Amino acid sequence: MTSSLAVAVVGANGRMGRAVCAAVDGAADLELVARLGSSDSIDSLAGGAARVAVDFTVPAVAEPNVHALIDAGLHAVVGTTGWTDESLGRVRDHLAEANAARAGEPGAEDGPLGVLIAPNFALSAVLAMTFAQQAARFFESAEVVELHHPDKVDAPSGTALTTARHIAAARADAGLGPVPDATSRQVDGARGAVVDGIHVHAVRLRGLVAHEEILLGNPGEQLTIRTDSFDRSSFMPGVLLAVREVVRRPGLTFGLDQVLDLG
Repeated sequence: MTSSLAVAVVGANGRMGRAVCAAVDGAADLELVARLGSSDSIDSLAGGAARVAVDFTVPAVAEPNVHALIDAGLHAVVGTTGWTDESLGRVRDHLAEANAARAGEPGAEDGPLGVLIAPNFALSAVLAMTFAQQAARFFESAEVVELHHPDKVDAPSGTALTTARHIAAARADAGLGPVPDATSRQVDGARGAVVDGIHVHAVRLRGLVAHEEILLGNPGEQLTIRTDSFDRSSFMPGVLLAVREVVRRPGLTFGLDQVLDLG
């Protein structure tokens, strides 16, 4: 009989953390062995039963947490947003150094460490980002609107930033020029943020959970791709998939799409 994969949850007292704990508890092949709150030290996980830690905290502590988890010898799945190319690069370098040092040491039989960071774990959101990237080269205009609950601390969302960057990259690969926009006068912020040339708009409204619209336009036509998460349970299948996959993926993996067979 295959033993269960031991999991720790960092940020276990938050809304997402509580949902992750319940999802891990309900999975036959996983075992929840530690719940860490904001006052608990990640160092306490070193040498313990956990092989994978799931981090749903806040952007200010996400990167230090990941480095601490690597030092503690754990794989990590991270749903906290706020990552930059620079912070991702630091994690990538740390993993390379840790895995080189880990080879041949006790615990190396578990294989090299991996970290999977995803801006969104909802399968519908991952598919929406993928479809938008595929469609972007066919449209003259593109904008992104993200809508979340007002307790969210970052804007735009990590999902919207990633979506815009993917759209911009696809447009660049297709040789498309700037998105047309004749605006010459505006109230500050009226056109939203600009991410790699793509306008991104953030809505914060009580009653929402997590939603995104990707608007793509040509003369006479429009394609709208929309994803809606009405409850945090929508993120759990993706989180559990990531927990199972990260132990087989050395180094840094960014985006849940990397572990889905999307062709």
